[in-house]
Amino acid sequence: MRTIPILLSCCWYLVLVLPAHAQADYPLTLEECYTLAEQNYPLTKQRELIRQSREYSVDNVLKGYLPQFSINGQASYQSDVTQIPIKVPGTDIHVLSKDQYKVYAEVNQVVYDGGATRQQQHAQEMNALVEEQKLDVELYKLRERINQLYFGVLLTDEQLLQNELLKNDINIGLKKTQAAIDNGTAFKSRADVLRAELLKANQRTTELVAMRKAYLDVLGLFLNRSLPDVTTLAKPVVLTLSNEIHRPELKLYDFQNTSIDIQRELISVKNRPRLSLFLQGGYGRPALNMLSNSFESYYIGGARLSWSLSGLYTSRKEKAILNNSSRTIQLQRETFLFNTHASLRQQNAEIIKLQQLLQSDDEIITLRESVKTAASAQLENGVIDTSDYLREVNAEDQSRQTKIYHQIQLLLAQYNQQTIVGNESIHE
Repeated sequence: MRTIPILLSCCWYLVLVLPAHAQADYPLTLEECYTLAEQNYPLTKQRELIRQSREYSVDNVLKGYLPQFSINGQASYQSDVTQIPIKVPGTDIHVLSKDQYKVYAEVNQVVYDGGATRQQQHAQEMNALVEEQKLDVELYKLRERINQLYFGVLLTDEQLLQNELLKNDINIGLKKTQAAIDNGTAFKSRADVLRAELLKANQRTTELVAMRKAYLDVLGLFLNRSLPDVTTLAKPVVLTLSNEIHRPELKLYDFQNTSIDIQRELISVKNRPRLSLFLQGGYGRPALNMLSNSFESYYIGGARLSWSLSGLYTSRKEKAILNNSSRTIQLQRETFLFNTHASLRQQNAEIIKLQQLLQSDDEIITLRESVKTAASAQLENGVIDTSDYLREVNAEDQSRQTKIYHQIQLLLAQYNQQTIVGNESIHE
């Protein structure tokens, strides 16, 4: 009795699936959708900007190792100048001018900066990693939306196949009723009831096809590709899941803590002495000879040691601020894990519920199919009318629709659970 529905299912498969294989060598998989969605999401373009900014920032920091050049000028007028308080007979000692001028260039080469440049380089690199990981966190949120669209298409596919089986059962009843009408044992109105129900089933097909197209259109928008109506999606395999959490947020918290460690080291670095070599050359009045009142050129070179101790006043409080930031990150991590575990428990409960429902779905279908088969024979023999037959046909269809819904919902729940924990799936 089920041979015809099976043949109809095969025909529906030929109509729906084979044209898609002409369009593509293989069905689109869920993993491919994840990858394409992340690649084509507008926010992904920010990754290249982050990398460019990192390169520019690190390159600028490393230029601190290069000689540093500066040009300075000064013009001044002072109320008094240095004078020699004695007079030497026969010698005219000129008094220095009170207006003085100086223009000079200086080059400095760092010999030792306490590790400041190296730590600044690490800080810039870590900042880039933090920003890139934030981007990964945002992109990961796409998976839940892709799950809803992907499994929405799969559910409509299964419902379309089941709707074809329903129409087949209605057609079987219609043929038997028409035969009874031709034999004068049934009224024409009985066939009209079945024809009306067949029209409703055709309307259901129209609704499902439109719903499938809507899911595909939105999915195609995320993938940045056109998905024609004949596109097929591979049904994901059942998963063996783990409750161990490996979400990108956890990696972000680790990077943020590392960034704080680097900032803590920078506080210590800025309180260390610095040693550099310098060379200064200039032109002015007076030059190095303070007794000369004429414009002259000069140069001076040597080593310079500087050690700013003012940072010692604030370093303790600055490190306390960083410690507070570190504790804030730890609280954010704990809150995230708490919420994730709560979502995980809820999702696991949903999976267990659906597994239990599926255990009884097959038994219900078997019973409903048996009742429908008996009703078909009774309809043929005139024991029941078309309304009674349709009631049993619809009851069996509803039980099959329920099983389809439970199957797809179970797969969706499993992949949502995988999305929650962030684990790589283990396929059965």
